[in-house]
Order: sequence, then C-alpha cells, then structure tokens
Amino acid sequence: MIKYSYNTLVFAGEDIETGIARLAKFGYDGVEIVGEPEKMDANRIKELLDQYNIEASTICAIYNTERDLVSSNENIRKNAVEYIKSCVDFASTIGAKGISLTPTACMKIYGEADRETELNWAVEGIREAGFYAGEHGVRLTVEAWNRYENYLINRLEQALELVNRVNLPNVGVMGDTYHMNIEEVDIADTIRMVGDKLYHLHIADSNRAAPGRGHIDFEPIAQALRDINYSGFLTMELLPPFADPFNGSKCEEFYDQYSEESITFLKNLFKEEK
Repeated sequence: MIKYSYNTLVFAGEDIETGIARLAKFGYDGVEIVGEPEKMDANRIKELLDQYNIEASTICAIYNTERDLVSSNENIRKNAVEYIKSCVDFASTIGAKGISLTPTACMKIYGEADRETELNWAVEGIREAGFYAGEHGVRLTVEAWNRYENYLINRLEQALELVNRVNLPNVGVMGDTYHMNIEEVDIADTIRMVGDKLYHLHIADSNRAAPGRGHIDFEPIAQALRDINYSGFLTMELLPPFADPFNGSKCEEFYDQYSEESITFLKNLFKEEK
C-alpha cells in the first residue's frame, strides 16, 4: 500500500509542531524530518508524532562540505559516516525507518579523485554506516541528484550500481521525480529497472512545485510503481524557485496550499487500479 509523506525542509521558520499538525490534518501518513539531530529535540518530535497520530516516514539527511563520503580528506569521510550514524540514532528515537543518502556534498559538482577511487570511498563509508543502520532496523536509501547539484550519482542506474556494490539488504535506491525529470530518458522505465531495490521516492513536479503544477506526466510513474508492487512512502519534496532553494526563504504556497494539493493529487492518481 502506498503511503504519503511530506518533507518538512520547506516549512522554514516554523515550529515543528505546526508542520506535523498540518500534515496530520491533510491526511498524510508520515512526516519526513530534516536530518540535523543536534538541532532537533528527538523526544519532543516523538511525542508530537504520537499526539497527532502520524509517523516519521524518513530522515532527509543533509550533506555538506564537512559531511562528504567521497572527500579526499579522510577525516571528512569519517565525519560523514559518523553523521549518518547520528541520523540512525535520531531515526531510532522518532521511529523513522529510512535515511536518504548521497555520497557527496549538496551542490558539489567536481570530484577530488578519479571516479573509481571515489566510488570505493563511497562503498566503504556506506557499508560501515549501513551495518550500523541495519542493527537499528533502519534503511539507507541512495538518492540520485541532477547534474547541477551533484557530479557523482545523477541517474538511478548509477545509484543501483553503487547499492549493488555495497551489497547490504537495508541499503537501497531512492528516486526523486524532479531530478529524474532532468536526467532519466523515461522515469517509468527507470522505476521498473530498479524494481524491488527502490526503497523510497521523492515527488515534485518538473518545476519542483506540487505535482500537477509542472509538465511531468505522473500516470506512467504511478503505473510503474504498481508494476513493481511499490509499498513505501511517496514523499513530497517541494522547493521554491530560487537559485538556492535551500536558503530557508518562506514561500506561503508551500505550507497549507501545496500540502493539501499534493496529497489530493496523488490520492486521485492511485485511487483506481489501472
């Protein structure tokens, strides 16, 4: 059964309770929480999730220049692994079952070594973090980002190759329809290619707004998800139309308006078996 979640990353400047209450009100099954364990009160979040009868779907981990699994600096690579482990502890406390993972820092577009060396570093770090996550019943999901935000893993076939090299049952592939719209030839075919290794999916339209507000055709995507018997979360990751969409600027439509619009659109998409 498909479940619906919304990434609170875009709920800039408001108390976490307001976001959790909003998503519960509109009928979401889960809340995706920003992966900043040191800045979050995990026990309070767990209490709020229980209060509003909604679960933590996943942790949206944040990768920067100090959390880079393929940095040429060994200390930074180790720091990235420890960061993921801290997200695992955070996830365990609030009940989230998955953590997004990208080997390189957000907006990093040049490598520091040859590709094979960097992939080996990625495998080493993901495997160490993956073993730790597995002990806590948490999945790591390797996400492909588009070429303008990341140089190493841009397409799901590359994410799948990396996942297969890590070779742990709790490490799988994560898609994002916004990134896939830029990089994949056919989003639906790509989903079928990944198959049961697709552990998580972010949803946004071609302009990173609510689904239905851009030019992505979601019907074939929905059919592909049925074809692979996908039963995970579809999580909205909607971001404002800025060159730096992560700057915390507040856009009113991303709160109530897009939250309600998105789940209505997706529930209509999946309400009938095709």
